[in-house]
Amino acid sequence: MKDCGGSDRVLLVEGENDLHVVLHLRERIEQAEGPGAMPEFCIEEKGGIDPLLDSIVNEIRVDGRRAIGIVVDADEDPPGRWEDIATQLREAGIPVAERLDPDGICIPGSRRLPRVGVWLMPDNRSPGELEDFVRTMLPVGDPVWPSSEDYIDGIEEEHRKFRKKVLRAKVHAWLATRKQPGRMGAALKEGDLDIDGATAVGFAGWLRRVFGEL
Repeated sequence: MKDCGGSDRVLLVEGENDLHVVLHLRERIEQAEGPGAMPEFCIEEKGGIDPLLDSIVNEIRVDGRRAIGIVVDADEDPPGRWEDIATQLREAGIPVAERLDPDGICIPGSRRLPRVGVWLMPDNRSPGELEDFVRTMLPVGDPVWPSSEDYIDGIEEEHRKFRKKVLRAKVHAWLATRKQPGRMGAALKEGDLDIDGATAVGFAGWLRRVFGEL
């Protein structure tokens, strides 16, 4: 787990998969657009949603902190997940909106408080998680994706251990065919995922708003 305690711009994520997806997305954008295309920020994974939520107030109050971003899965209830985060932000003295912004939350900073951004995977509107975000980056007409769907759809209901996580299972079936099987960040690094779709472009724009010029 990386400690970003000394950084003035920090992105908090739930786990290592989130960290590597954001890291390699940023690298891909800079490869395509040139150095400096994305702002600098440190990524810190918190080991799950509960430790992340518990850390928000203290992270905001770190001396010298100028911008903090928060990326979490919406799961089944985007408004409920937003309220979980908003409760912590209010405790830290951050003014919050009642509703989610489909472009991602970005709250201006002040002389004593940092700028704060919030993004709910996959798109600030839909229920889902990181795998749903990754699904939006699969190339149109990918030749392996239909086989990945057929494989999961062909498993009888009583033998499915993944319950409601059907799309997640399909994404990981697709990832199993990559050069480094099973790793979402590696699929981005290898160029197997497209970064110019609306959701990825929107997420990159949110990162620029949160961590750009202060």
